[in-house]
Amino acid sequence: MQFQLTKEYLNELRQAIRENNESFVKTQLHELYPADIAEILDELDLEEAQYLYRHLEKEEAAEVLMQMEEDMRERFLSALSSEQIARTFIDNLDSDDAADLISELPESKKEEVISHIEDAEQASDIVDLLTYPEDTAGGLMAKELIKANINWSVFKCITEVRAQAEEIDNVYTVYVVDDNNVLMGFLPLKKLLLVPTKTKVREIYNPDIISVKATMKSEEVANVMEKYDLVVLPVVDEQGRLLGRITIDDVVDVIKEEADKDYQLLSGISENVESSDSVWIITRARLPWLLIALLGGIIGSQIISIYEPQIQIHPEMAFFMPLIAAMGGNVGVQSSALIVQALANNSIDTKEILPKLWKEVSIGLINGIVCSSALLAYNLFFNHTFALSITVSVALVTVILFAALFGTFVPLALNKYKIDPALATGPFITTTNDIIGLFIYFMIGRLMYGIF
Repeated sequence: MQFQLTKEYLNELRQAIRENNESFVKTQLHELYPADIAEILDELDLEEAQYLYRHLEKEEAAEVLMQMEEDMRERFLSALSSEQIARTFIDNLDSDDAADLISELPESKKEEVISHIEDAEQASDIVDLLTYPEDTAGGLMAKELIKANINWSVFKCITEVRAQAEEIDNVYTVYVVDDNNVLMGFLPLKKLLLVPTKTKVREIYNPDIISVKATMKSEEVANVMEKYDLVVLPVVDEQGRLLGRITIDDVVDVIKEEADKDYQLLSGISENVESSDSVWIITRARLPWLLIALLGGIIGSQIISIYEPQIQIHPEMAFFMPLIAAMGGNVGVQSSALIVQALANNSIDTKEILPKLWKEVSIGLINGIVCSSALLAYNLFFNHTFALSITVSVALVTVILFAALFGTFVPLALNKYKIDPALATGPFITTTNDIIGLFIYFMIGRLMYGIF
């Protein structure tokens, strides 16, 4: 049954901690998954969390730690010595999680923790992983894997696989390498179990394997695993030598982080922040786009002031200023959101920009004609002047066309210059279209009223 953390449960647990009711605490923890325990610890203060933690087995404690919220984990680790971190957590984590944990520590403490790792091979693997940037395949991979030499017999392969599997929680694939550790393919477990033991691995392995370079960006790794529906992906160096493997749980974290980042950019937040962050950090993340929006508002007011004489002559034009600005902003956000999504999914060919722009022109034209026709009917029904009705409708079509083109072109251009296209959504598109939409509206108003 799925665990639900309630206020009543939390109060009951806190009461047990205050009363030092160890039997109750152990019974409760025994029934929970590590993710559930981490959820509870995130809601407790540091002393309460430490009390619960002391009642966990070492392997479970290490897994719970990796499931905690980052700020709680940081406070928890700060209260422990380097030796405690190494013996209690690092020794019981896979190399990728251990490297992630150490990377969160202060520089002075990283070396101390590594020096206390008893397993020299594990320490070497962690140091190697720390050299890769966090947002690359190398930064995601774990060193733990099962591999077989292409020249082995099936009998030797089974013996070696059994020995290697003792160090790995989940066995997904047996990778086949040559004498230089170059990845050749993978070994289907079914064949390994069914063929005669004297058979050579080279006779039964499958060379059709997908791998990624250690330098590949994590977003691209996620796209590869999604495209080919993989649960595990081998990582190689520039010479094709097997370095490690990436599992689906690590990629899910990447997808979630990217979605959070894009949503924050869409909302006008320039940094990755949490609701629990300090006032200064959250303010710093929000303020840049608010200042840009303020600048856009000032420019928009200047455009209105330029056309003030025209508004004084035809004050009815002011009635539709909010409508023009809002429609331009909405259309721009719609167009940019679709393009950003397509770029994130690699479902758009960035070399074919003109066909995409032409498609958006067609869509914008249809939407513009429908919306402007509805607006024209509204204006005529409520006895607005014919000149004003035509002016507003023509301006609306033009603004929608421009917003559709602008919302399509900007993310494509940003992507071409290696800038996150998600920047093109939200406040940027809305503010720009507000300014240009008002300018187009007044320019068309001057021309149309001059005609009529």
